[in-house]
Amino acid sequence: MTDKMAIFIGYVIALIGAIAAFLLSVEKTKNKKYKVWGIALMVPISPSLAFSIGITYSFIVEDPWAALIMWYIFPFLFIIGLVMLMVGIFKKEETKIV
Repeated sequence: MTDKMAIFIGYVIALIGAIAAFLLSVEKTKNKKYKVWGIALMVPISPSLAFSIGITYSFIVEDPWAALIMWYIFPFLFIIGLVMLMVGIFKKEETKIV
C-alpha cells in the first residue's frame, strides 16, 4: 500500500509542478516561458516523474532492479529542462519594426 502511495505522490508532484509552470508562464514572452518551463522541468517534474515511472515499471515487470530505469529517465528530462532554460536565457528577443 505504501509503495503505491509513493508512486501516486510522485505523479501528483509532477502534475503540480506542470500546473504551476503553466500558471507562471501565462501571458509572458517566449523567453520567460522557456525559463519557467526549464526550471520547472529540472526541479519538481523530472525527479518525481522519473521516480514514479521507475517504480511503476518495476511493479509491472515484477523485478525490483527494473526501478533503476529512473537513473536513465531523470538525466534525460533534466537535460531537456536545462536546454529549455538556456534557450530562454540566451535567445534574443525578436524586435518588431513599426
